[in-house]
Amino acid sequence: MLVSHPSAIAASRPPATALAITKLRLNNFRNYQSLDLDFPNEPVSIVLVGPNGAGKTNMLEALSLLAPGRGLRRAKADLLPGRGSGKANPEMAASLAWSVSAQLITDDAPLSLGTGTLPQDHGEAGRRVIKINGEFSSQAALAEHLAVSWLTPDMDGVLAAAPSERRRFLDRLVIAFDPAHAGRIQRYEKAYRQRNRLMEENHGDQHWFEALEAQLAESGMAIIAARQALVEALDIEAASPWPTFPAARLRLEGDAEDWLATMPAVDAEDRIRGEARRHRLNGTATMPGPMNSLLVVSHSDTGQDADMSSTGEQKALVISVILAHARLQSKRLKRPPLLLLDDIVSHLDEARRRSLFDLTTNLSGQVWFSGTDAAMFADMPGQPSFVFVDAGEAKGEPYFPAVVRSS
Repeated sequence: MLVSHPSAIAASRPPATALAITKLRLNNFRNYQSLDLDFPNEPVSIVLVGPNGAGKTNMLEALSLLAPGRGLRRAKADLLPGRGSGKANPEMAASLAWSVSAQLITDDAPLSLGTGTLPQDHGEAGRRVIKINGEFSSQAALAEHLAVSWLTPDMDGVLAAAPSERRRFLDRLVIAFDPAHAGRIQRYEKAYRQRNRLMEENHGDQHWFEALEAQLAESGMAIIAARQALVEALDIEAASPWPTFPAARLRLEGDAEDWLATMPAVDAEDRIRGEARRHRLNGTATMPGPMNSLLVVSHSDTGQDADMSSTGEQKALVISVILAHARLQSKRLKRPPLLLLDDIVSHLDEARRRSLFDLTTNLSGQVWFSGTDAAMFADMPGQPSFVFVDAGEAKGEPYFPAVVRSS
């Protein structure tokens, strides 16, 4: 199905150099029995419009699974099939197999990406697989081809959330620049759990613990260094003036971060090992490292931290950080992200809504919006492509009657 759009594109839109989704296919995914959409071969914005519960967020979630990780909802693979959909046929509804695939244009060459689970006997969930240009591949390889960033209503307060939520948010941003970061975190968490389990069960000799703590110190310092490098870069990028949005300052706090800033990395690792041993001999499993990092984002003009700001300013700050991250990818990687903004526009006042449209239009990647009211997107520069979603079905229209474009 072709999503139609006017051919004119605003002069402010960069040339079609970086990235655009040209085809999207969903099979037995969430409330979509089957979806087949074609898009313009240009980096125009895509706007998903439809009532609540129609499937807009499901479509954005599908796109987010084309990057490493569990997507914008962090859902397990066995929760993604479209079981229970009233329109699904019985055989498909009973299957745990699902798939998401997309074709993209990039600077280098057309690209085909896909993920999903394969049909299994006895109704069992299959292992999630990745395909790149038709060949089985890995999540790490996905990160080398496509970065996906997103912002959902649930993330409005992420900069003021619990430290663990802030770390997860930051690590997702780091992985876009350093795909190996995900593996480091997995190895660190595995060793951390193993050390805690041994302490709880009173197992393991001194050499065993010291080996684990040496591993934790080394991988932990690598995680902190990667986080710190991105935070410093984002601090510079997000401090630039943003029309109607606050300039943001970022910093990473923690004992290990302080040591890394004042001593060589090998000495900081020794300090971590020493503290880990001291705590262990005192009967506590705590130790300095990336599990204790705290991301702090503040308003550049007022100096007020996000956790002390109003909900409106928290939302504005996280938008500033996400846009800065997208700009940084364009500059450093020459590969801007696919940016997914789920139901963000409806919660902004008119000035910030127009500013957001201008800022995203000037990104060289493709930006996807979702909302319930197409009139909210009437002032978007250029001519975005509208996709109208309802009950797991989607179609494109040249214009939407509710949209009255400004002159």
